[in-house]
Amino acid sequence: MARNDNIQGDGVTIISKGVTVEGKISSDCNVRIDGIVNGDIFAKGNITVGNGGIVNGELQASVISVGGKIVGTLKANEKLIMESKSSVKGDVSTKILIVEAGAKFDGSSSMSGSEVQLNTIKSERIA
Repeated sequence: MARNDNIQGDGVTIISKGVTVEGKISSDCNVRIDGIVNGDIFAKGNITVGNGGIVNGELQASVISVGGKIVGTLKANEKLIMESKSSVKGDVSTKILIVEAGAKFDGSSSMSGSEVQLNTIKSERIA
């Protein structure tokens, strides 16, 4: 099951199994996808795509953990985790990239020692 690392904020937006969302999702907290999202997801916290979750669109967050299927661009400010049953088709950008054995990845990766620039979210660091 996909993990939630470094949980930020007070809440979690959950798209449950059996739910399909068409359009853009923006959250000040964390987002968990167990259903289907056809659109972009922007979170100031973390994004978790569960084992049955499917996303067709861009994802931007501090930490992104993938257990399901994603077609699109992923931008993780801190860390991107592709779990063993995950499938990612698209380009990824992050500081730390973890790809477990069995994960499927078709795209390019960019890793940087500094923060990844997120287009619509400015991450605030808590001291």
